[in-house]
Amino acid sequence: MARLPLHLLRGAPFHLGDDDIEWVSRTAEQLDGDLDQKIAQLFVLGLHGPAHIWADQIGNLRPGGVTRFFSSDATAEMDLLDTLQQSAAVPLLVSADLEGSRMSLPFGTQVPNPLALSAGDDVDMTRDISRIMADEGRAVGVNWTFTPVLDINAAFRSAIVATRGYGSDVDRIERHAMAQADEFQKAGIAACLKHWPGEGYDDRDQHLVTTVNPQTVEEWEASFGRLYRAGIAQGTLSIMSAHIAFPAMIKEMEPWCSVEEAHIPASLSPILTRDLLRSRLMFNGVIVSDASEMAGATSHMEAGAAKVQMLRAGCDMILFTGDLPGDIARVRGALDEGSLGHARLNEALTRVLGLKAKLGLHKQTAGDKDARRARLNTSQSQSVAAAAFAKAPTLVKDVDDLFPITPRTHNRVLVVSSGVVSPLHGAPMPLALPDMMRAKGFEVEVYTPGQPFEPKEFDLVLYLLAEETLLTRGRIFLDWLRLLGDFRFAMKRPWHDVPTALVSFGFPYYLYDAPRMPAVINAYATSDEMQAAVLAAMVGDAPFAGTNPVDPFCGQEIAKY
Repeated sequence: MARLPLHLLRGAPFHLGDDDIEWVSRTAEQLDGDLDQKIAQLFVLGLHGPAHIWADQIGNLRPGGVTRFFSSDATAEMDLLDTLQQSAAVPLLVSADLEGSRMSLPFGTQVPNPLALSAGDDVDMTRDISRIMADEGRAVGVNWTFTPVLDINAAFRSAIVATRGYGSDVDRIERHAMAQADEFQKAGIAACLKHWPGEGYDDRDQHLVTTVNPQTVEEWEASFGRLYRAGIAQGTLSIMSAHIAFPAMIKEMEPWCSVEEAHIPASLSPILTRDLLRSRLMFNGVIVSDASEMAGATSHMEAGAAKVQMLRAGCDMILFTGDLPGDIARVRGALDEGSLGHARLNEALTRVLGLKAKLGLHKQTAGDKDARRARLNTSQSQSVAAAAFAKAPTLVKDVDDLFPITPRTHNRVLVVSSGVVSPLHGAPMPLALPDMMRAKGFEVEVYTPGQPFEPKEFDLVLYLLAEETLLTRGRIFLDWLRLLGDFRFAMKRPWHDVPTALVSFGFPYYLYDAPRMPAVINAYATSDEMQAAVLAAMVGDAPFAGTNPVDPFCGQEIAKY
């Protein structure tokens, strides 16, 4: 039997006692006779599509964890995860991105995303929302969340960071992110700080390209270094090593390195993952790679070889694979040839099993399904979420004192919108706000792209944009041509003839493309609940309670006027 470094599990963040360490040792011994099954414990599979197709497959593949991309059928999802756990020889880590808004559980309470919570800047409210997400996650079977996001909104053109993070102020990020991590782990869900070593200074998306953190070491220590040290000190159980290069740090730690070596992403870099995170910051929890087949990794190295290198670099678990048997064979081959040591394998396995023991997965049973289902989307949680949504809408500018509006003062409304745009949800979806306004007595016409329009025929023109910063967008901007459907109309600006406002239910930086827009509301999230909160503020039934968590003017002085 291979010797495991079980002493790691007595210290932070595990703090395991003798009984739990004995379970880890006994489980590892059972795996010792089957190297493939042992290696499989280091992989997390992504489960897409209908629930029923996965039960037999997981039983054959026997991974260490799964990430379920949930359908709207809560019963089917509970049945799937219960079945998987009951048939697993070793309990599964079941992960999700509990980020809120469009990343909320489809059958659960719809809650604000991090940027909306940051706009409200009420840490108690962030705790309340985090408790809802944690309790509903636990009810369906989730025990690990890839949150909180510690990224900093520094590059306003970034189409991946903005609404997923807590803004640009490190103090505010720390307050909310640490509160969220604390609440998740109190509820028995392991938190995961991401995206190591720090995203947000590159306006590209690591799903599409290896991004670069351009900070100096001193700048990093004052920002991301501070945030990750705070999370580690608090006892956060896992950190996600991402496909982000940090050349200044690599050059400091290995001054003789080449330019190419200095730009190796953290997920593949022993210097950033093993030496910096593990040794210098003394993080002893589980390090999981970001999705291993993202182009931020595969543009640097072939996908199969990259997974082996992630383990070699210090990742304990590999997130996602399209070929688990093939990847297991690659890891086994690396062990055979000696390019990956058995000691590294045993260290990773120790931490993976240690996380399962810390969460008590070896002692848990599913519990009554009806009682668990009753915890989803309760009236109480909806009420808490509604209060959180109400804190978010932010009146960025209103130079002509447009708001509040009423059907008496601004009855005829032209809405110009491309709908809710999300790469995770297919074709654009219509916003609910026009119908909400009609119910309030407004006459609302939704513009058809390509059709001529005369602004003077209306009392108000509303540009409604709804694009959250989610994966593989590349760029988000105010695309006048897409909105209007004709290059001639794309050049028209109606605010000289009729009151005009822009409302963003997502990306908060549209003033870069429309600096003279006279009125702008940022609302950060696309859900119907956020749309209702914005309408309440627009008509004066509630205040615009949010404060800017980022610079919505994008550094342009003129955009304030």
